[in-house]
Amino acid sequence: MHARVVRFTGVDEATIDRVKARIQEEEGPPPGVRATSMKMMFDADQGTAVFVAFFENENDLRDADAVLGQMDVGDTPGTRASVDRCEVVIEREA
Repeated sequence: MHARVVRFTGVDEATIDRVKARIQEEEGPPPGVRATSMKMMFDADQGTAVFVAFFENENDLRDADAVLGQMDVGDTPGTRASVDRCEVVIEREA
């Protein structure tokens, strides 16, 4: 399994609400993004958010990275501070 982890700065609650509403209206990820799941965490005190998309394999991650990297900044929750492309090496559910 692989993951694309993006950290955003300059995020406020109103922006998170808009992103949540847009995601809920969509039927799935954008074309070319074959994510198995997605999660977003928001720290209101710091004005940051972390978005993690999970992929079955590295090829799906690379394909999605090309699509997501071209997103209009108006469609993101804030300023991209970092983008990590990772192999998931530990996964454990409670």
